[in-house]
Amino acid sequence: MQIRELSVPGAFEVTPRQFPDDRGAFWEWYRFDALAEAVGHPLDLRQGNASVSRRGVVRGIHFADVPPSQAKYVSVLNGAVVDFVVDIRVGSPTFGQWDSVVLDTVDRRALYVAEGLGHCFVALTDDTVVTYLVSEVFNAEREHGITPLDETVGLALPLPRDELVLSPKDLAAPTLTEAAAAGLLPTWDASLAFTRGLDERWSGR
Repeated sequence: MQIRELSVPGAFEVTPRQFPDDRGAFWEWYRFDALAEAVGHPLDLRQGNASVSRRGVVRGIHFADVPPSQAKYVSVLNGAVVDFVVDIRVGSPTFGQWDSVVLDTVDRRALYVAEGLGHCFVALTDDTVVTYLVSEVFNAEREHGITPLDETVGLALPLPRDELVLSPKDLAAPTLTEAAAAGLLPTWDASLAFTRGLDERWSGR
């Protein structure tokens, strides 16, 4: 598989090698060792999630308190999404910037999202199935959101506004500026310290 870091530090696009034949196809959609080599440490898998979304559904921008936050390994089993990673780490050199990857059943890419980053996707087809391997179990008290419609962040949403479907919670989420003023955002220093600790524990194993 090929792994490349996106323009937002801590986010990686994973492209597997596929082996098609007359029976169908085979590919490795997750390799802990390859990911650890790219990221600096493996994903400490604690929970697996899945969602089914119809076309136009937007989920995010979601993030969790650091530490421990929640790293994510996101892939699509059916359909397609535009998957966004947003740098919400106060003090980061790319704070407020984002990058995106199309996840589908053609290239079968995955996206790794490090602790402290914001995550959001838009479903491009009906019955889109997204899976998430995550490094921490869900804790509602530590979970937060930023509206994906925040014009300051300026996500290039792939569908017209009237075709987007958001949950009431995501619609009511604060903007990036409001979340920063409320002290909800992780910091670059705390996120870096946490992931460096993971790197050191892995390298010293």
